[in-house]
Amino acid sequence: MRDMVILSSFLRRVLWLDAASCLGMGVLLAALAGTLGGALHLPVTLLRESGLFLLLFGFVLAWMASRAALPRWLLWLVILGNALWALDSLLLLPLGLVVPNLPGEVFLVAQALFVALLAMLEYRGLQAAAAQPA
Repeated sequence: MRDMVILSSFLRRVLWLDAASCLGMGVLLAALAGTLGGALHLPVTLLRESGLFLLLFGFVLAWMASRAALPRWLLWLVILGNALWALDSLLLLPLGLVVPNLPGEVFLVAQALFVALLAMLEYRGLQAAAAQPA
């Protein structure tokens, strides 16, 4: 079972936090994409599709957090996915892929930093689990 990771209470809590934040943001973005798009000057389609993805991802994370052990590769997929989400969110601005107003910029940066924090915490949890004797 070397490729399986027993979830510590820390890693389990971080996965639950990630799941809850994805589900909450997913509902917000999917349900209020039009309102948020107008208020933040962000594309409605981007917000709605991101929200739908986050709902799916949140349910997967909740399932993962409810397990006693998970494959190491699956945890790495979550960590790398979160890191990529954060990076992509930040790159939207300097690449000019979106042109939000100031509240929209703050929204993009704040959620990117939160997701990067989750990735870091999940990485720390995975590293701590790897250091535990089998």
